[in-house]
Amino acid sequence: MKMTALALRHLAFEDLGLIAPLLQARGFEVRYHEAGVDDFAAVDLDAVDLLIVLGGPISVEDEANYPWLADEVALVRWRLDSQRPLLGICLGAQLMAKALGAAVRPMGVKEIGFSPLVLTAAGRGTALAELRDQPVLHWHGEQFALPAGQASLAATAVCPYQAFAPHARALALQFHPEVDPARLEQWLIGHAGELEAAGIKPQAMRDAAKQQGPGLAEALKQLMQRWLDQALL
Repeated sequence: MKMTALALRHLAFEDLGLIAPLLQARGFEVRYHEAGVDDFAAVDLDAVDLLIVLGGPISVEDEANYPWLADEVALVRWRLDSQRPLLGICLGAQLMAKALGAAVRPMGVKEIGFSPLVLTAAGRGTALAELRDQPVLHWHGEQFALPAGQASLAATAVCPYQAFAPHARALALQFHPEVDPARLEQWLIGHAGELEAAGIKPQAMRDAAKQQGPGLAEALKQLMQRWLDQALL
């Protein structure tokens, strides 16, 4: 029987990207739940083998404008409590942090572009070690505080907390390992205003994606294989 991977998606082009074929190769049926459109109360977490919470340009603290965020945080909290497989990416990681009682605040700067992570001692013992020195894509202006009792697994010069693992079957990533360089143009179009405000030229992003794409795809494959081997035990 196929396993089910459910991805909570907040923006159409911020999907599973390179992760989708890796999951399908592991025997997963991949489904999407469209945040703000589909009802979070209708999600049967017992039928979900892997829950993935994807990125998006809104703030986890903006429930006044996006009231469904409260339902999403509750869903993430229930998943964390169940100790079942959970992966959060960017906004998804921030939602995990909030569900665990940690604050999410603006950094004061934008971290957009490709750069490597600096793994902590704790991070070097996790699947993140598969990234080695491979630059990954960063695209965020907010950061999470570490939830109580959690260790930082990775950092950059701009953002001290890039990853944490609430339990052995859950992983929160502030960065974007999933973005397919062949589809980066969708991100450049969709976030054109943010790039202009940050003074970042689209061509620079295209050039970096072309250079880093092959190495990033292989590093992501190794990371996901190692993490899934652990998470699906």
